[in-house]
Amino acid sequence: MHVRPLARTAALLVALSVLATLLPPASAEEVQLTPGAMAPEFSLVDQGGEARALSAFRKHWVVLYFYPKDDTPGCTTEACQFRDDYVQLKKLGAEVLGVSIDNHESHAAFSRKYHLPFPLLADRDGAIAKRYGALWGLGPLRFARRHTFLIDPEGRIAKVYRKVTPASHSREVIDDLKALQHRGDRGA
Repeated sequence: MHVRPLARTAALLVALSVLATLLPPASAEEVQLTPGAMAPEFSLVDQGGEARALSAFRKHWVVLYFYPKDDTPGCTTEACQFRDDYVQLKKLGAEVLGVSIDNHESHAAFSRKYHLPFPLLADRDGAIAKRYGALWGLGPLRFARRHTFLIDPEGRIAKVYRKVTPASHSREVIDDLKALQHRGDRGA
């Protein structure tokens, strides 16, 4: 069977993306942020080239989700679920921010293709993913792992998701956000 080089490359990227979500970080310095801790501050460029700082979202809940690679099957499913639930998330006072180590041009194409209404942030050197314990690497290959952090309006981690199912994750975040708001809780 003859496999074209582009198809082989795409298959390799998908396989590595899946590995990034299943394997532990390659770094010996694994960061474990827990509910109640202050979310690490950052400023990253979005798909439009605009710098976005986490502190600019204070007074709002933030769904900060890390994902391995633009336009791969699991990442597309997860992004489109957040897109489809975006109005409900906004009604709950939440902002959605997606982060991967792709560049902002890749994010722009991904955002346009799937009509994503929220910022996708380019963490080119993986420094922010590492600060959140979401950077995975194997030799020269690096990916953001599929982790999500629900951050409260004061900038504290309210909930950490280390095992994410792309097709149902947005619903899970909405349910948890409702429960946190109902209890008046800031961390779970």
